[in-house]
Amino acid sequence: MTTRLYTHPIFLEHITPPGHPERPDRLRAIERVLDDEAFAELDRVEAPEGDEATILYAHPADFVARVRVGIPSEGIARIDADTTASPKSWQAVITAIGAANAAVDDVFAGRADNVFVAARPPGHHAEKNTAMGFCFFNTAAIAARHAQKEHGVERVAIVDWDVHHGNGTQDIFWDDPTVLYCSTHQMPLYPGTGAKSETGAGNIVNAPLAPRTGSDLFRDAFLSRVLPALDDFAPDLIIISAGFDAHHRDPLAEINLTEDDFDWATGQLMQRAARHSGNRLVSLLEGGYDLQGLAFSVAAHVGRLMKG
Repeated sequence: MTTRLYTHPIFLEHITPPGHPERPDRLRAIERVLDDEAFAELDRVEAPEGDEATILYAHPADFVARVRVGIPSEGIARIDADTTASPKSWQAVITAIGAANAAVDDVFAGRADNVFVAARPPGHHAEKNTAMGFCFFNTAAIAARHAQKEHGVERVAIVDWDVHHGNGTQDIFWDDPTVLYCSTHQMPLYPGTGAKSETGAGNIVNAPLAPRTGSDLFRDAFLSRVLPALDDFAPDLIIISAGFDAHHRDPLAEINLTEDDFDWATGQLMQRAARHSGNRLVSLLEGGYDLQGLAFSVAAHVGRLMKG
């Protein structure tokens, strides 16, 4: 398998307040673990700056303008209660979107079988008209729309295993049967959405997990709900909202997964990508706030993407 990695130094310049869990050290931890010789064959490419017009694939223009006005010229400004911006945040956001869209282009052009985008800030909490949960714009949603608009894709599946429900992705695609959204997440937990009864146009599959759930129930949720939905949908592209905060070390939740679970889940999605999508799979970093748990989980995830 050819696996491409997109990242960029600008992602380190999105500065959050001291003690904020979504911090530049997250990417430094990922960079260190991927410097190991086990990842020597990883195709490393600097993330390109994105086209701002593609934000409109998922968000209205007035909302985009409000977010941009909120970026400070100095210091740190609050976009919402726990989402902050610094002077380089806009460039970081645009580059994250550019990397995700470039990853979609790569898998359709055959430049890579799969791609991991190590970017920040994350995106899956951003609703159509709301920035929240450390997220400005919904990168996964924009990438899905990019695949549809630029590559004529009929069906895109987004699988979200972040420990927090991707309320933003669900909001954007709530009544759109061309995009399947599947999520495993702790419930109850922020943002309070993600019940099994939330099904949209039949394209939303939520698999909430109780606090202190471990590997067995997580894997059962995949086997009983997520994977059958993918097989029924037969997507042309799979996008992973790859949060690693369901790791047992993470301070923001109480799901007790290990890096082996992320390796296993990655392998399961790669099997579906091979079956339905010509191996086309794009993975976007979302959460993960314990640096060791994040680094080990990303290493397992990217290692599985490379092995096939």
